[in-house]
Amino acid sequence: MDKTKYYVSVQANSILTDQAAAAYELEILASEREVEQIQELFNSKLLAEDGTFIRSMTPAIPYHMDDDNDRYDYYLIEIYKKLYELGTAETKSHIKQMGIL
Repeated sequence: MDKTKYYVSVQANSILTDQAAAAYELEILASEREVEQIQELFNSKLLAEDGTFIRSMTPAIPYHMDDDNDRYDYYLIEIYKKLYELGTAETKSHIKQMGIL
């Protein structure tokens, strides 16, 4: 399976092959299928993020008691798990230092 280097921004939900195309946080080596899997996780995170907007406008609901926030957190962690799995040594070190996994 051929692996290509990709430049990933979790913040911007982007996976690019051109390092100079946009700002990025992490580098990975991935197949096309693995990139599709990450993109699916980004899409799921975005859907969950839309749901968190409603809670943010309702201060009576605490963050830790909201299913939309739980879904968002779940997908964010899944993204970082996948990026750690596919990441370069520098990417793995960065994710370890984040303490998210």
